[in-house]
Amino acid sequence: MDGLAAGLLAAGLLAVVTGVLPEAAAADATARVAPLLVFLGSVIVLAELTGRARVFDAIATGVARAGRGSYPRLFLLCVLFASAVTVTLNLDTTAVLLTPVMLALAARVGLASVPLAMTTIWLANTASLLLPVSNLTNLLAADRVALSPAEMAAAMWAPQLVAIVVTTACLWGFYWRSAHRELGGYTPPPRPVPDDPVLFRVCALVCGGFLLALLVADVPLWSASLTAALVVVVAFAVRRREELSLSLVPWRLLVLVPGMFLVVEAVNARGLDSLLTAAMGSDDGLVGMLRSAAVGAGVSNVLNNLPAYMAGEAAVPPANENQLLALLVGVNVGSVVTPWASLATLLWFERCRGHGTAIGLGRFMGTGLVLAVTATSAATVTLALVV
Repeated sequence: MDGLAAGLLAAGLLAVVTGVLPEAAAADATARVAPLLVFLGSVIVLAELTGRARVFDAIATGVARAGRGSYPRLFLLCVLFASAVTVTLNLDTTAVLLTPVMLALAARVGLASVPLAMTTIWLANTASLLLPVSNLTNLLAADRVALSPAEMAAAMWAPQLVAIVVTTACLWGFYWRSAHRELGGYTPPPRPVPDDPVLFRVCALVCGGFLLALLVADVPLWSASLTAALVVVVAFAVRRREELSLSLVPWRLLVLVPGMFLVVEAVNARGLDSLLTAAMGSDDGLVGMLRSAAVGAGVSNVLNNLPAYMAGEAAVPPANENQLLALLVGVNVGSVVTPWASLATLLWFERCRGHGTAIGLGRFMGTGLVLAVTATSAATVTLALVV
């Protein structure tokens, strides 16, 4: 990931210096990425320190006890938990705050961490269709077609349900079934005792306030995460100053993301929209919807789902609302193959790396490809049936 981050940033800067990317477009990309970088840096620090206060251990223990020793029951609880968090909050928050919970849960129940980690990231992407808040791409789409949250939910509930069902089947078949056969069951763990009850309560309240702010307050994501991170940093400075260091900052992501945006802008400036227009066509029926979803999923895994949606939106005729919603299915549900396909996946890899959980890239991409094809196709066909 270090070489990829440095390479992307170098390529982006080279595009600006050589004029491949016009200065105005580079300035626009920089203005868009700045709040994102603040969110990335602050939310990673918030998650890391909250984990050290053992808040995630406590939540994981609660989920494990609710499973009552049954791995199938635990599996369904994890699916429901990850889906609910993604739908009501957003996929990036799920990747950052739920991943440590799932990794802690694996230790509590004696299960390998990979099945729980994959449950988090797959549902962070595939369960992000229902509401505008679930994904930034949804906000852009809702604005384009003038859909309220209730109207968007009415249009997307069926494809969202299908996407979750297909994801659940793939998770069980690829990651959970073998563990269930080998282990059979588990003993529910006792409730953990925090090392520092004051830090535990402060971090728990701050995380709860952060999530509440995202749900009910009209505040920028970067502002909420920065405020929460600062409060937690101050608490650690008072209680356990030795835990604070510059290594908490996710430097790799802070280099990777601006490089990615500059490279994507350079590609856009050289005619990506015309290629997408030809690839998606102008049919607002089932065929056009399938083409739109396929292009959205493909470009997301080559570049990233946010620029893929923005470029695809410009290529969809203004009157083709069904085709636009199908594009949304593609960029959300289909962005599960490459590590850079969504920002949530980049955040998730960072949390897994910090935890010491190794995710085999070949298996990740192979199983992700199966999920992307099946879930995107099924959700798009379902969308065509209900709109």
